[in-house]
Amino acid sequence: MENRYFESIKEEISLLGFGCMRLPRICEENQEIDEKRALEMFDYAHEHGVNYFDTAYPYHEGLSEPFVGKALKRYPRESFHLASKMPPWMLKSESDVERIFEDQLKRCQVDYFDFYLVHNICREHLEIVEKFHVYEFLKKKKEEGKIRRLGFSFHDKPALLRQVTDRYEWDFAQIQLNYLDWELQDAKTQYEILKSHQIPVVVMEPVRGGSLAGLSEPAAEVLKKENPELSTASWAVRFAASLPGVMTVLSGMSDLAQVQDNVRTMTDFKPLTQREREVLTEALDIYRSSGTIPCTGCRYCMDCPAGVDIPKVFAIYNQYRIDHNENSFRSTYGYLEEEKQAQHCVRCGKCMEHCPQHIQIPDKMEEIRDFAADGN
Repeated sequence: MENRYFESIKEEISLLGFGCMRLPRICEENQEIDEKRALEMFDYAHEHGVNYFDTAYPYHEGLSEPFVGKALKRYPRESFHLASKMPPWMLKSESDVERIFEDQLKRCQVDYFDFYLVHNICREHLEIVEKFHVYEFLKKKKEEGKIRRLGFSFHDKPALLRQVTDRYEWDFAQIQLNYLDWELQDAKTQYEILKSHQIPVVVMEPVRGGSLAGLSEPAAEVLKKENPELSTASWAVRFAASLPGVMTVLSGMSDLAQVQDNVRTMTDFKPLTQREREVLTEALDIYRSSGTIPCTGCRYCMDCPAGVDIPKVFAIYNQYRIDHNENSFRSTYGYLEEEKQAQHCVRCGKCMEHCPQHIQIPDKMEEIRDFAADGN
């Protein structure tokens, strides 16, 4: 396993990080983790040198941290680095900060976090961070040894990122970075801002919630033609991992095959060549023309007050945009419970307050509703 070392971090960090937001589930209807399968994945990753595990308070509707704690408890404490996050949107008072932090330590069965982040800093969340003195609290916990490295995750505009990096002192930062968002969501600019501050980068969404692993057939064919041995997901992972200043690339893996593929990619790691970058650009141009909705399936938009299963509706529609199989769309969409379908959207906009991708969700629901109704 390729490792990265930064003088400011003073630790060997595996280039592949295990993201714990998309662990295998027992069923599609809820976020209950299939522990048997997930433990097998953890064991394979740990045995092959993965030492960075990333979770958060709300992942799997609160079930991720307890599972991660249970899984990692079986390994020597010095053999892994655990990262979790403080969710500003869940804070109602200053006392909530300490309550949640102490709860996280108990859930994860640890005395300290190797890496700890302020979760999803945006303008609204930054106001909460300042109001409840979150940074000051976490800085104190770092001084006490309960946090080894302090950082933040980010889903907003470069101007706010500059403000956050200028105002506070950080050990690392986590941003959404992949070859689609390099230009689409200013990931390049964000990366360059962090690099200019010499802040090590943790990459999230390198495969964009799996969408870059499931490219349209013409786009995937471009990559396969260049190298039939490589998975489409590995191209996306290598894009992120090839960048100087990247400490680790988080992959939210859902099955053992994904772990194995990522381990292969990060063992004897080979950065993208100039030729491969050109091929990737060609595939990206084809993929962009498919018109998919840029949803990563993070579920931050849920629960919908009207009962719509927003990520599921988008996933079904995106599959149609990729394969153009209308019969398959109608069959799959029809199988989704009627009360969870797009026509029940009431345009309240609650979902948009939490969407890291800034998708105009009500407009897209209307588009899908109309398509499902008449197929045009």
